[in-house]
Amino acid sequence: MKIAAVSKLKTYLSEYLNQVKAGDEVLITDRGKPVARLVPILRMKATDESMIRMEKQGLIKLGSGKLPKDFWSMPRSEDPKGLVLKALLEERENGR
Repeated sequence: MKIAAVSKLKTYLSEYLNQVKAGDEVLITDRGKPVARLVPILRMKATDESMIRMEKQGLIKLGSGKLPKDFWSMPRSEDPKGLVLKALLEERENGR
């Protein structure tokens, strides 16, 4: 978590907002005392905490857009031999 005094926040607001958009938190202080916290909107959902933590660790990349309305009805590619699942399980087993 980054810490910024109110005066510094005023001067570098755009930079701090870019950091927040990237998933960081900024603790705002006034004369050394915490008064507020800037957090990404996604942080408001408790279930997203683990997703954000994984993104910060470089394990995943969160999407920024919305799925098309017909996404779930779109045709899916077939994998009759289960090769995709096999590859995924091998990666998990190897810690990747």
